[in-house]
Amino acid sequence: MPTPIVIVGHVDHGKSTLIGRLLHDTDNLLAGKFDAAKLSSEKRGLGVEWSFLLDSLQAERDQGVTIDATRLPFTLGGRGFVIVDAPGHRQFLRNMITGAAGASAAVLVIDVTEGVRDQTRRHAMLLRLIGVAEVIVVLNKADLLDFDRTRIDAVASQLTALLTPLDITPRAVIPVSARHGDNITAPSPHLAWYRGPTLTEALAALPRPLPATAGPLRLSVQDVYRQGERRFVVGRIDSGRLAAGDTVAIGAAGHRATITALAGWPTPPAQSAGAGQSVALELAPEVVVARGDLLYHPNAAPLRARRLATRVFWLRQEPLRLGESFQLRLATAEYKVRVSAIERVVRIDDLSAEAGTEVPPEGFADITLTAAEEVLFDPFRPEGGGRGVLVDGHQHIVGGAPILGVAAGREHVFPLDAAVSHAARAAAKGYRGAVFWLTGLPGAGKSTLARQAEQRLFADGIDAVVLDGDTLRTGLNADLGFSPREREENVRRTAEVARLMADAGLVVIVALISPQIAMRAEARRIGGDLFHEIHIAADAATCEARDPKGLYAKARAGVLPGFTGIDGSYEAPAKPDLRLDTGRLSVTAAAEALIGFIAEAIAPKVLPGGEAAPAGAEAAGEAPAMARL
Repeated sequence: MPTPIVIVGHVDHGKSTLIGRLLHDTDNLLAGKFDAAKLSSEKRGLGVEWSFLLDSLQAERDQGVTIDATRLPFTLGGRGFVIVDAPGHRQFLRNMITGAAGASAAVLVIDVTEGVRDQTRRHAMLLRLIGVAEVIVVLNKADLLDFDRTRIDAVASQLTALLTPLDITPRAVIPVSARHGDNITAPSPHLAWYRGPTLTEALAALPRPLPATAGPLRLSVQDVYRQGERRFVVGRIDSGRLAAGDTVAIGAAGHRATITALAGWPTPPAQSAGAGQSVALELAPEVVVARGDLLYHPNAAPLRARRLATRVFWLRQEPLRLGESFQLRLATAEYKVRVSAIERVVRIDDLSAEAGTEVPPEGFADITLTAAEEVLFDPFRPEGGGRGVLVDGHQHIVGGAPILGVAAGREHVFPLDAAVSHAARAAAKGYRGAVFWLTGLPGAGKSTLARQAEQRLFADGIDAVVLDGDTLRTGLNADLGFSPREREENVRRTAEVARLMADAGLVVIVALISPQIAMRAEARRIGGDLFHEIHIAADAATCEARDPKGLYAKARAGVLPGFTGIDGSYEAPAKPDLRLDTGRLSVTAAAEALIGFIAEAIAPKVLPGGEAAPAGAEAAGEAPAMARL
């Protein structure tokens, strides 16, 4: 079995040149390749450009960058390798991930004249993310530093500082000049001070990967075909082996069946098959099997969970936010999942990690995904298994998401799906349920505006309800005080109730101080795409002058310690969905602005093709509620 190796590094650090020189110096070039590269170089007025040996696209030659991942068979001392030249430019990170997937080792190339760059950090993080354990570091272009040991060692120290926090210990750190062949296949006389292996020696010393057939049986069902009365379950064996007569379990239900035959066209059917082979199986009895199901031996079942600990590399050009929903693809299976927690976000500049509420573009984070149904998976490992991707509603891959394991949580809790969906309620009523979270200082006018909006919406046939902080503290949250942790719990409970009401088709207006950004971020996570944050933005002096409940006076007198606006801090939203300054606006003007915002937000979404979602009342000859607002 060939050893797959991915070559990664920042653009222009010399990856393709290194591979071209390596193939030439080890006699792994196809006949005529060198002459073609030499001729192409001369046409451009260049010496031999070794990268031309593998830059197959004209765009790559003209722009001097690798666009797609190039796979090359390579033999060294009778041992087979597959070398993958992965793109270094940040525009082609998706291609780099594709190329690196499945690699058991990597060569990280760094230009010693430039040292560690941001893209070098991203590539190192990606190697960690996809589980490449064996890494060889090549310090290229040593000739441009006159092979100076001090300057080369300084870059090697940068590399150690980068890789150590990622738990990556390179097998070798090799100074080379790819263009001139120094330390590629033989020790360089210009680097007499270096005592380590050459590149080919380091490659030869890599451990051989275990064959995939040694793992447990995993067959991802691609489809089910019928031929007359016969039914064939078709798919690729990802790991392990199977044979006629084996008993297999199928999908999350775990129904068992026996493999009665392996079909073959036009060749006679085989009696067994192993990892990497595509097969067509006949099963008895005829149990229900569908695309996305996983076949496995009952005594070696995969894990199953609804809450998944995941390490994500985010590819969308907008941040990943709490509460967002996606499809999780694992082989041929797809699961509806929601981002229920962002545990740690990695800073790319220093690789430190911190808690966060969103993941930036090209960012890394540990997140928890909650699925609508049980997910069958094997924890991620470099050889395969657990390799997931997140897909948005347009079927675009927006993130790599290896599944690390079962997230700590409530595996014994199995929430029921609603019998009537949110979309069905919206279609029947003519408007969508949503949560409008009014935050601001005491006395800013949150409750006043909430009640005005509630009355107007109700008068126009829209089911609206207000969740007011003081009212909630007389019932649902009566057991909570005003410590930071109790305030957080107050917000969490309120957000959960608001989400349930909105899912049931109600327009929920929450009037709650919720003074900290983190509290409101948790409310947004719970509310997901139904949540709208509205800042009632009167300043502290205006609020205190109003003092409708006499609370500011009590706080000044020391009766209410920690009162928000006096000795308790309030963190104003930086980017609310709507900001209303009630210090400038009249109650009527502010209420009209709020009602207008709500009306626009709850209007039925336009369906693909440009048609509006139907409303049940309209179909019955009545004007829908939204039309009357």
